[in-house]
Amino acid sequence: MPIQLFDSLERKLKPLAPSHPDGVYRFYNCGPTVYAAAHIGNFRTFVVNDVLRRLLELEFPGKVVHVRNLTDVDDKTIKRARDEGRSLNEVTKQWTDKFHADCDALNCLRPHVEPTATGHIAEQVDMIDVLMKKGNAYRAADGSVYFKVSSFDGYGRLSRVKERELQVGTALLHKSQAVDADEKEDATDFALWKAHKTEDGANSWDSPWGPGRPGWHIECSAMSKKHLGDTIDLHTGGEDLLFPHHENEIAQSECCNGTLFAHHWYHSKHLLVDGAKMSKSLGNLYTLDDLKAKGFSPMALRYALLVGHPRKQLNFTLEGLHAAESALKSLRNFRTGLSSGDAGVFAPVFAALHDDLNTPGALGALFTIVNRGPAGVDAATFDRVMLALGLNLKASESPKADAPAEITALADKRWAAKNAKDWAAADALRKELTALGWNMKDAKDGYTLEPLKK
Repeated sequence: MPIQLFDSLERKLKPLAPSHPDGVYRFYNCGPTVYAAAHIGNFRTFVVNDVLRRLLELEFPGKVVHVRNLTDVDDKTIKRARDEGRSLNEVTKQWTDKFHADCDALNCLRPHVEPTATGHIAEQVDMIDVLMKKGNAYRAADGSVYFKVSSFDGYGRLSRVKERELQVGTALLHKSQAVDADEKEDATDFALWKAHKTEDGANSWDSPWGPGRPGWHIECSAMSKKHLGDTIDLHTGGEDLLFPHHENEIAQSECCNGTLFAHHWYHSKHLLVDGAKMSKSLGNLYTLDDLKAKGFSPMALRYALLVGHPRKQLNFTLEGLHAAESALKSLRNFRTGLSSGDAGVFAPVFAALHDDLNTPGALGALFTIVNRGPAGVDAATFDRVMLALGLNLKASESPKADAPAEITALADKRWAAKNAKDWAAADALRKELTALGWNMKDAKDGYTLEPLKK
C-alpha cells in the first residue's frame, strides 16, 4: 500500500516513492536550533516526522536515508554563549545532548545522519561561491553576501508569497530578511554569508568575502546536498519554516545545482495550548521536563501529539494528557491478552496512516479493535502497529498511570471540584483518597498521585 502524502508545493496528495535509480528514499527534516530546550510544539513536528520515518522504513526496508540537521550557529546560539560567558561549542553541546535525551524519551528514532552547520562551513562557502559566479548572489559593502531573489523566477511557488503580495499590495518580509536592509539591493534578498560583527566574538570563519558566518538558509541546502545529493525525495518541517526558510532553500539550491531540489514537501501545523498560541507570557509554553514534573510520562505526550491530524492545528491540554495515559493503559492491558491470530483486523489502522499520515484515524481504528476485545487478534501485528506509531508500551508510566483506574477517577473528580471552587466536595474527595491509601498533590496545572507510606 503506497503512502499518500500531501505535497505543500503542488497542493495535492501524492504517493511517496524513491526517485533515484538506486531505490534509496532520501528524506530531509529540518532540525532544532540548539540554544535551549525544545518545547512541545517543536516536538509535535519531530514526533510526526518520526511516524513518517517509521512508515517509510516499513514501505522501503533498508532503503531510507533520513537526514536531520542541527543549527548550531545563528543569532540565538551566539547570544546565549555571549550572555553566559561560554564558548559556542559548550552551549550547543549542552542543548544538543538535551534534545537527544528528550527525543529518546519520546521514542523518536535517531536520524541516519545528523549534520551540524559548523561542521559544514566549507560546503556552504562552496555553494555561495557558485551562486556568486552564476550571478544569483552579490557581496555587499560590509562583506556580507546576499541572494538576489529577482534572479530566480520560481521564487514564491512553495509559499505562494507573490500571490499574497498582490493581495496586500506590499512585500511579505520575514524578520530575517528585513534586517540589514540598507546593505541589500532589494529588501526581499536574504543573507547567504554574514560579515563578522563585534557581537559575534570568536564565532567567525574565513571566506573569499572576508571573515563571518553562514546565513541560516544556506545551512540546510549545503547539508542536504552533501548527504543526499542535489535532488531529494522528501523535505519536511513545521509550517513556520515554509516561508521564508524553505522558500529560500529552493531558490539557492536550484540556482546552484541547476535541477529540482525536492520532489515532495510536507509541513505540519502549529500546536495550540489551551486554545492559544504558546508563549512564555501566557505561561503555556511547556517542555518535556515541565510535563514530567507534573507527573506525566513521555509516552503520554507522544500519544497526545498524535491524536490530531498533523495538517490541522492541535489543541493541547493537560486533560488530554490524562486521556493519553488512560489510552496507553488500555493498550498495555489489551496486549497482555494477545497471542497469534488475525493480522488483517489491523488493515484499517495502516490504511489511515498511509492516507496522508492520518494519525487520529489510525488511533480510532485501533481502539475499535481494542474495544472488541483481544480474542483472535494477532500479537505480532499489534506490535507492528505500535512500532509504526512509535508507542513503547514498556516505557515507564507516570505516577498517575500507576494508580488504579478507580483512584484516578476519584482524583479527576476532585480536581474538577477544586477548579469549580466546590471546596466542600474537593475536601471530601481528598479524604476519600486518603482513606484508600493515596495522596493527591496539587500543582498549578495538574496533580500527581502517590501511595501513602505504610
